[in-house]
Amino acid sequence: METRRLNILFLTDNFPPERNVPAMRTWEHVSRWVKDGHQVTVITTAPNFPQGKPLAGYKNHWYFKEDMGGVKVIRVKSYIAANEGFLKRILDYVSFMVTGGIAAMFQRRPDILISTSPQFFCAVAGWIVSRLRRLPWIFELRDLWPASIVAVGAMKEGLLIRMLYWIEMSMYRASDRVIAVTKGLRQDLVDRGIPGDKVVVVRNGADTNRFTPRPKDPALVEKLGLQGKFVVGYYGTIGMGAGVQTAVDAGAILRDRDDIVIMLAGAGAEYADVEKSIKEQGLTNVKLLPPFDQSEMPAVWSLLDAAIVMMKDRPLFKATISSKTFEALAMGMPVIMSLPAGEATGLVDEYGFGINVRPENPQDMAAAIQRLADNPELKAELGRKALEASKDFSRERSAGLVMDVVQDVMASRGK
Repeated sequence: METRRLNILFLTDNFPPERNVPAMRTWEHVSRWVKDGHQVTVITTAPNFPQGKPLAGYKNHWYFKEDMGGVKVIRVKSYIAANEGFLKRILDYVSFMVTGGIAAMFQRRPDILISTSPQFFCAVAGWIVSRLRRLPWIFELRDLWPASIVAVGAMKEGLLIRMLYWIEMSMYRASDRVIAVTKGLRQDLVDRGIPGDKVVVVRNGADTNRFTPRPKDPALVEKLGLQGKFVVGYYGTIGMGAGVQTAVDAGAILRDRDDIVIMLAGAGAEYADVEKSIKEQGLTNVKLLPPFDQSEMPAVWSLLDAAIVMMKDRPLFKATISSKTFEALAMGMPVIMSLPAGEATGLVDEYGFGINVRPENPQDMAAAIQRLADNPELKAELGRKALEASKDFSRERSAGLVMDVVQDVMASRGK
């Protein structure tokens, strides 16, 4: 296929200097495309995740332009809210749909438009702009919405949810391609009538140049009091779907193992509840920390002997693969996978880099932690398999695969 130099317009609610997964996935893709000679304009908000206020050096302007490594970035005003309180977050999402959509209408005509979801209304903005400007449009799908908010109990089935499902299906049909980050997401769409050749799977990955095996960071070990400890950890959103309480309860089971520490780091709607549970149970072997800056993450990952990846026991999460899985693999560490049997547990079975445990089952999780702590040979073997598996999940590779989809759309449009 002939590779064309393209002018790409990308709509996303999250972008650096935010350091969450959507921001970093988008950055690592668009920066690679710019290096390959494409022009990329990103429309986003003032960076505000996870605190829910503009990061240092930024204000919530109506319209602000900056250049980031050759990527043209346009930041627009939105109603900024922290990741707590459902109605406030919806206002946040809808406001960016409006301001981001308006900004997209007035950019120099791009060759193609890409928008990513979650958040859902960012995808809606992409859909509307693509129709009004008659642009090829790729819908990047990282989670099912509104199904996910129903699954975690944030909303109940009703008229509003049925309307959102209608919008969701209309977007899939209207897009030129849907890029799904898991095979399970693709299968869900196919089962609901979206043609299989329209949905392409490009999984998440890790920056394998930054995340590499390394000794434990001595300064952080001392700072956090982890000397001589077997450390297992969860890094990510402490939200309604994560099921982080399971790790806390596993810590309660292991309270007499003074050689084992469970470390939890992140932010989200259930952070305060998890913090309260740890205090009420008097657990000194469970450490709850706010999120680290992304620049620190390789050193923070180095503290772990094994990673925990977990979600609640909901059918929807059978199609989920946490991006933290791929960072753990790149660091060469075993993964304790606590998700419903599905795509993520299938990766463990296929590559052999970890232990599958039943979701929301602290007894199973505690047993897996003890098994690794007491068997260094098993830990080393699973770590070797993790590092080998990581070769299939680099962000550089995924950026190239997404660009293949972009070029295919342009060719199919005769452009």
